[in-house]
Amino acid sequence: MRVARKLGAARVHFGHGTDNARDEAAEMVFFAAGLDHALGAAAYSRTLTAVRSARIAALLERRIAERIPLAYLTHRSFFAGLELYVDERVLVPRSPIAELVLQRFSPWIEARRVHRILDVGTGSGAIALACATAFPKARVDAVDVSAAALQVARRNQRRLGLQKRVRMLRSDYFTAVEGCRYDIIVSNPPYVGRAEMRALPREYRHEPRLGLAAGADGLDAVRAIFAAARRHLRREGILVVEVGNTERLLLRAFPRMPFIWPEIAMGGGGVFLMRAQDLDSEN
Repeated sequence: MRVARKLGAARVHFGHGTDNARDEAAEMVFFAAGLDHALGAAAYSRTLTAVRSARIAALLERRIAERIPLAYLTHRSFFAGLELYVDERVLVPRSPIAELVLQRFSPWIEARRVHRILDVGTGSGAIALACATAFPKARVDAVDVSAAALQVARRNQRRLGLQKRVRMLRSDYFTAVEGCRYDIIVSNPPYVGRAEMRALPREYRHEPRLGLAAGADGLDAVRAIFAAARRHLRREGILVVEVGNTERLLLRAFPRMPFIWPEIAMGGGGVFLMRAQDLDSEN
């Protein structure tokens, strides 16, 4: 595929929903040509009009020249089977937590017992809205300190018709949900350390720094979550957090905590799970 070859030759960074040139090229072509991904390989034999070919060329040129993540050029991203609107006010959704949501966090909690879920640092609303879809009888609170991010999250909430069961709140971690308890607290918080921030590929400069940077070692957000999560979890509740490649530093910082590291079949990792009672292990 010509587009894939050009992306590969340009050495753009893949990491915002795709991890290779072929998959990114497919999304670029399908978007610009107005094709449904459900068509799969059957779409490859179709002849594109000059207008659609020009749209693909324009997207490709900007992607290579400006190193803008493709999702910001198309304003769409896919997460746990949902199509979401995204722009530079939010991170591009890409968390491996999507797989755990689709599994309804089994076997660590019984889906029928889940009535309330909290997503800390919701960004585009991806995890919160996916949880609401996976648990149709549950109510979900989605919090973020960024008012701009919440504008995007609410747009996705309306698009999916989830206004009645998902509550979007501006909050610095748990400040807006004091007194509330949840069966599941889930978070994909900032976890990039200072040195790593300086070394990130150009594509990440288009994302909000607030969603990436987490202090010197990348654990500032995780520490804040640990400090308050226990009093917001129900007795049989679980905490699910993505820490990416700061996993090793996390284990060093909290050596007594009994982390559970679910296997992610679709790739990715750095997601831990803890039961409510185990959050007392470090105290």
